[in-house]
Amino acid sequence: MTEIKMFDQKNWIKENLDYKKESGSWAWIYHRISGIALIGYLFLHIYSVSPLSQGKTAFDSKMASFSSPLFMFLEWLLFAFVLFHSLNGVRIVLVDWADGAKYHKQLYVYSVIIGIILFLAMGYVMFSHEITKMFASL
Repeated sequence: MTEIKMFDQKNWIKENLDYKKESGSWAWIYHRISGIALIGYLFLHIYSVSPLSQGKTAFDSKMASFSSPLFMFLEWLLFAFVLFHSLNGVRIVLVDWADGAKYHKQLYVYSVIIGIILFLAMGYVMFSHEITKMFASL
């Protein structure tokens, strides 16, 4: 007679947290998290452009609230999610189609390094005007 085991949430969490994760596992986890974040952003984007239906004044007022330094920083973080998701997607294609399974750890490291460089470069592009303005006022 077979015994049906009930789902034990505490054991499931413990097993998954104790599991030794390699770079491929972390890439998989981060890819899913970045994908969920991008879907969340998609809904936020649709909401933020909805004042277009109310006219130019309503839209301009909504967009003015998004030009604060806080929102610029959040856009920079959004770029990090987009960057990781896209670079990891390219890595996945190379691993699956181009016999890259032998090099998946190196590809992951390269994608992270390229991502950090591009992330910092985008930060410079986004904030250089603000930094210049801040030092000019000193």
